[in-house]
Amino acid sequence: MNVVLGIETSCDETSAAIIKDGELLSNIVYSQKIHIKYGGVVPEYASREHEKNLINTIKESLCVANITMSDLDAIAVTYGPGLLGSLLVGLNMAKGLSIGLDIPFVGVNHMEGHLFANMIGRNDINYPYLCLLVSGGHTQIWEVEADNYNLISDTIDDAAGEAFDKGAKILGLKYPGGPEIQKASIGGNPERYNFPRPQVKKSKFNFSFSGLKTSLLYKCRDMNDKSIKDSLSDLSASYQEAIVDTLINKLELAINETGINTVSIAGGVAANKRFREKTSMLVDKYQKLSVIFPDMEFCTDNAAMIAAAGYNKIIKKQFSNYDLTAVPNLSLNNG
Repeated sequence: MNVVLGIETSCDETSAAIIKDGELLSNIVYSQKIHIKYGGVVPEYASREHEKNLINTIKESLCVANITMSDLDAIAVTYGPGLLGSLLVGLNMAKGLSIGLDIPFVGVNHMEGHLFANMIGRNDINYPYLCLLVSGGHTQIWEVEADNYNLISDTIDDAAGEAFDKGAKILGLKYPGGPEIQKASIGGNPERYNFPRPQVKKSKFNFSFSGLKTSLLYKCRDMNDKSIKDSLSDLSASYQEAIVDTLINKLELAINETGINTVSIAGGVAANKRFREKTSMLVDKYQKLSVIFPDMEFCTDNAAMIAAAGYNKIIKKQFSNYDLTAVPNLSLNNG
């Protein structure tokens, strides 16, 4: 089982990757631009785009890896969480190829894929470690011990990536919001506007971002269009700083509570430069702390991480049956 095709179609990235003997040979990602004008992902359009582009994405991944279909030994595919229609496109493709090529397939939890993004090209992460999974759909801290995952904290409302997207829309910026706010924040004063760092009364570890988004909305309602435009860099920098500070504060609480000194950062928000800068400050504060970020290409959704997570299951012969179905709300604990 040394050549694995990975397929990822959980949201708006169509991706295919090839791993051979644990080494990544290709990772092709087609980003759907159709959603930009809508300010967010339109589920029906996302599934249509996957149907249109998946087979060519797979062919390109095979070509780059210098691998043919007949060389494949197994397939790894995302089956949740994500958009139902999008998940079904990838899952049905995997099942069809599995039957046609007479090779096994394995369903992979998208969130577990993000955890494995930091494993690509490295083997120096020791257990146990903390993983801050921070994306458009999730903001969680997990304690990871081999194949066991213990949830330490979660968001009670919006995810951090969602807060970036909604904040960008309020500021009149394009989707996706994270890169746009980061770009707009350049040269801005992150201390000009004092946006809240939300605390959750019932759990000191949990995240909350809806109040932060509302604070930005009220601030902009008190300003005219010209004032917002003139202050855009400061507004963006201050809003970004509040999101980043919230992430860092909760992560520091988890580090102190567990005593674990190895931290893995996963998910699309891991690409944020200010977040990386402030994480470095945390490392300076805790001399024994080691924080690992994925390469930029593995921060956002991609099939390389699905292939890596799937490869871990395939070498253990943990294959899936053809009755496996897409699970939009799949938890890491049950997938």
